[in-house]
Amino acid sequence: MIEASVVICAHTLDRWDELTRAVQSVRNQTRAPREIVVVVDNNDALRERAARELAGVTVLANAKQAGLSGGRMTGAEYITAPVIAFLDDDAAADPHWLEELLEAYKDPAALGAGGPVEPLWQAPPPPWFPGEFRWVVGCTYTGMHVQDGRIRNPIGANMSVRADVLRRAGGFTSELGRRKLGFSVSGRARIGGKAESCEETEFCIRATRLHPGGYWAYRLGARVHHAVPAQRTTWKYFVHRCLVEGTAKAVLTGLAGSKDGLGAEGRYVRDVLPRAVAGDLRAAMRGKVGAARRAGAIVAGFALTAFAYATTRLGGAAEALSQQVLSRVWVWRA
Repeated sequence: MIEASVVICAHTLDRWDELTRAVQSVRNQTRAPREIVVVVDNNDALRERAARELAGVTVLANAKQAGLSGGRMTGAEYITAPVIAFLDDDAAADPHWLEELLEAYKDPAALGAGGPVEPLWQAPPPPWFPGEFRWVVGCTYTGMHVQDGRIRNPIGANMSVRADVLRRAGGFTSELGRRKLGFSVSGRARIGGKAESCEETEFCIRATRLHPGGYWAYRLGARVHHAVPAQRTTWKYFVHRCLVEGTAKAVLTGLAGSKDGLGAEGRYVRDVLPRAVAGDLRAAMRGKVGAARRAGAIVAGFALTAFAYATTRLGGAAEALSQQVLSRVWVWRA
């Protein structure tokens, strides 16, 4: 019977309660993992507390480049099971999570597997927040493309992969992935800077190319719940994450090419977003509260993401123009 090890990356004591909940959710699995590894990035106090208080868990310091990608690869080099499952430190897995993921590996062609990431709202989401943009808060979004139980890539908060696939593909690139929230000195998001997203996407594309006929499975029963704090439901955060995503997609396109790097996004832009805007406008005409603002948020979110993408692809010459445009967009309030 195939086994999995679980790797959880952490970096801040501010999420200690969430980290302990994540670890406990893994302990409660119907299929126990071979081992649980917590990798701590650049925080000795957190590492020491985790080693002291998380019984039965291996705690490691990130031995790679600072950031999420480095933390994941530190854990991947330590584990001994043939499958690695990654869970965010602020996510909690359903009891059947690991069992459901491991079902996918009965097919030798499955390179890895993931499942839904549901938002665990710590404050009610604003009425303007569209379900099609739940990727802003790291969750499965309305309209995500799934075909015959297959996806281009899992979301990193709920992702598993064969260990040999990860090693052969070279792991997650340090050119992508989160470190810190990338704000400029003015407090606004940087464009064309560190790409703080899409590391899973780039890796999955690279691994699929190395394994013709391989695929990434989507298991509906492998569900996790991702904490969304109140500060991530603001317009400011929405703008920031759209800009981050546009920047990351530009870097991803440079690494993987536009066909693979933007294939799923093409359908999202052509079909999902126009349908959502039309539906919200119809709902607004019927007097539904927040529908018109949701339509506006969808249009603005797409425009911001596309703008950051284009600006990054064109290079730093457009930085001055970008800040002029942002100064107008930033004051918009939903």
